[in-house]
Amino acid sequence: MDAPTNHYPYYSPRFWHGMKAPTWWGLLAKNGFQVDLSRIHIATGVCLVSPFNDVLALAQRIVFGRRIARTEIEKPPIFILGHWRSGTTLLHELLVTNPQFASPNTFECFAPWHFLLSELPMVTLGGFLLPKRRPMDNMDAGWLLPQEDEFALMNLGLPTPYLRIAFPRTQPKSLEYLTLEKLSPQQRAEWTRQFVWFLKVLTFHYGGKQLVLKSPTHTGRLKFLAELFPQAKFIHLTRDPTQLFSSTVRLWRSLEEVQALQESPAESETEEYVTECHQIMYQQFEKDREQIDASRIVDLRYEDLIADPLQAIEGLYRDLELGDFSDALQPLQTRLAGHQEYKPNRHAIDEELRSHVMQSWPDYCRRYGYACSTEEQASHAS
Repeated sequence: MDAPTNHYPYYSPRFWHGMKAPTWWGLLAKNGFQVDLSRIHIATGVCLVSPFNDVLALAQRIVFGRRIARTEIEKPPIFILGHWRSGTTLLHELLVTNPQFASPNTFECFAPWHFLLSELPMVTLGGFLLPKRRPMDNMDAGWLLPQEDEFALMNLGLPTPYLRIAFPRTQPKSLEYLTLEKLSPQQRAEWTRQFVWFLKVLTFHYGGKQLVLKSPTHTGRLKFLAELFPQAKFIHLTRDPTQLFSSTVRLWRSLEEVQALQESPAESETEEYVTECHQIMYQQFEKDREQIDASRIVDLRYEDLIADPLQAIEGLYRDLELGDFSDALQPLQTRLAGHQEYKPNRHAIDEELRSHVMQSWPDYCRRYGYACSTEEQASHAS
């Protein structure tokens, strides 16, 4: 497997820089302040910045708090679901080219407490702080590109599996937050309160536009989200599980290289983590799906999205009744102008790894039409 490459400047902000001081110091304490010497500069930077997040959060609450509280989410969100590295980022970026939609960008997820005040100056003056490309693939990076709202929830102080990126060797996995099913009523109520608050801030900021949200962690929360937003629509992406597995392992190790406060654990531990997350998410997803009106959710294969993005997205507009596709066509074509130049990473898969993936995720392979054995692959190829 290819080793990740650190494209981040030494002084680049990490997601932890968006935390308020109590959240940050609580995270440090939970992990016994076990910051590796090679990552001390990251922790020092967060210690210096976090008090400013508290001040700016207070300022935003004073200026906008009442208006945010009065904001209603009148247009039901569109949720993009699917395992990490299944094409959710690409689809997210393509859908929000339509000006009728809005989504949280990287800075808004980085600074959910105060982006209404801080986004313009930070994006204007601090664009050079981020790399041009994401470290785990060939896609663009930047403050204004669509981002996973799970990072915003993390910086709002909610437990999430994403905290493992900060402390990959010592942080509790928090895998119960992949489904929300095992949370106490109080924990679930707090998660809901913070999530809805963030969506209200986005709705206020974007003038009531319909939100398109993408976080792989939402995949195991399908029933909960469908009940929270009874008119919401869901797009579920799938991908060849062998490529999915290898790409996700590379994702976590890339993020740990540039974001973590500890050196990465053994790759075998990362592989076990990827396997476990997939099993938890999809066991709950398939159970939840049986209770959701089929008209509210569609499947899309990554392979089909890459092969013909226009046709794939036109199908989504038709099947989910997302509006007039002709209104989306021009900005979508502009965004896709360089699509043929994009080369997704391909990962060499040996038979031992293939066997592990197929044995771990057999239901996923069969349900979504991917070959589950070497014999089946040969049959598909012939």
